[in-house]
Amino acid sequence: NSSKVEGEDPKLPLPKTITDKSDTVVVDFSSPNIAKEMHVGHLRSTIIGECVCRILEFTGADVKRVNHVGDWGTQFGMLITYLKEEFPNFGKGDADVDIGGLTAFYKKAKARFDEDAEFKKTSQLNVVNLQAGDPECRAIWQLLCDISRKEFEKVYKRLDITLEECGESFYNPKIPAVIEEFEKSGHLTEEEGGAKCVFVPKFPIPLMLQKSDGGFGYDSTDMAALKYRLKDLGASRIVCITDFSQGDHFKMCFSAAEKIGWVDAKKHRLEHIGFGTVMGEDGKRFKTRSGETVRLVDLLDEAVSRMEKSLTERIEEKKAVITKEQVPEISAAMGYGAVKYFDLRRNPTSNYKFSYDEMLDTRGNTAIYLLYAHARLESIISKGKADFNIDVDDLVKNKSAKIVLGHPSERNLALHLQMFADMIVDVLVDLYPYRICDFLYALSNAVSDFVTRCKVIGSPEMESRLLLCRASAIVMRQCFELLAIRHVDRI
Repeated sequence: NSSKVEGEDPKLPLPKTITDKSDTVVVDFSSPNIAKEMHVGHLRSTIIGECVCRILEFTGADVKRVNHVGDWGTQFGMLITYLKEEFPNFGKGDADVDIGGLTAFYKKAKARFDEDAEFKKTSQLNVVNLQAGDPECRAIWQLLCDISRKEFEKVYKRLDITLEECGESFYNPKIPAVIEEFEKSGHLTEEEGGAKCVFVPKFPIPLMLQKSDGGFGYDSTDMAALKYRLKDLGASRIVCITDFSQGDHFKMCFSAAEKIGWVDAKKHRLEHIGFGTVMGEDGKRFKTRSGETVRLVDLLDEAVSRMEKSLTERIEEKKAVITKEQVPEISAAMGYGAVKYFDLRRNPTSNYKFSYDEMLDTRGNTAIYLLYAHARLESIISKGKADFNIDVDDLVKNKSAKIVLGHPSERNLALHLQMFADMIVDVLVDLYPYRICDFLYALSNAVSDFVTRCKVIGSPEMESRLLLCRASAIVMRQCFELLAIRHVDRI
């Protein structure tokens, strides 16, 4: 590939059957709630979603990465009412409001809502005012959204996540037309009290497109979002990534979309990836010692600080080839990579126990083991250049050496490398990232077996074996890239 940038890996070949499809895919992931901090529950949706997007983009799809944030709904009534009480000067030239920690603010508002009937009543009125476009309510809503976004960004920056926000509020004006469409087609049932519902096959409870008080809920928003994604964005595939408890809700929404005729079975695929719970080492929901939900930012920082400690010890013991200055960058790559891989390497539907010790282990199926295996390959390639002046880039460019597979370990490694494209074909069926992890782990074991049994540096087969090292490193890097894990060349 002559057009590639110097030093950049070549793109790995894929079968035409995959790359010839020009799909538009909407991936709805992460989707935290405004005014609440991201917790461990958002970890899975965020990293699984990023990986799903990268797989689809790698195969040539046009991917819309959607952050369907919870920026609408009844909780804003109480938050607006509480902010007006606490900061009566808001909007009167004193716009600088420090609401302290989001979680604390939310809890105080919730306590007032639960204890005080008058406060509750005002809150319910403020929901109506917000939805009707009242300027003061809108300004407070905007402030809460802005503060939350800054908090979300801290997580996305650490984890290399790219998303475009398109929250629930965006669909609010689109809901009445959806209700009208279901009404006109005769698929709408009006229940006692005036709620407007849609029944779908196999489910006794209907989707509620409008509540009896005229308000809209999740069902209304999600149906409007489905229509927008299919009709306006022209999606041929929609993937929603949430916890497994919402599985039935999505089945009902997808079924209603078929019923109304938005979906053509030959053209469209609507999918929900439902994931299990992250548990503490005690097998219960993951909490802090005081029983609080763990902030995602703290959880990620802890993984990095443990990694920093381990790398610093290695430097002191003269076991590492990096300097103290490189530790922050490398420990971030490895710490965040470890958290991601520990989640991605299993079927998303399973629950798992969160364990720093396990995920940061240098042995076994962990990102740390894989990153070390990759760094070992790079170190062999560097040694070939330093000690024997053999530059792998030159070998590739001048086609001056061939890969010869004489030893069983060489053949085994080459066979693993050949399986990359088949693995991608498999992944595209259900978009489960663990298939990439399984492949990468098996490849690393084949690499380890090869470099242990076959002498590379100074052997008669050195050129061929250095090329094999380079090919393995390229495939490993491509896998890391798909999993959104930053690779490191030296540790």
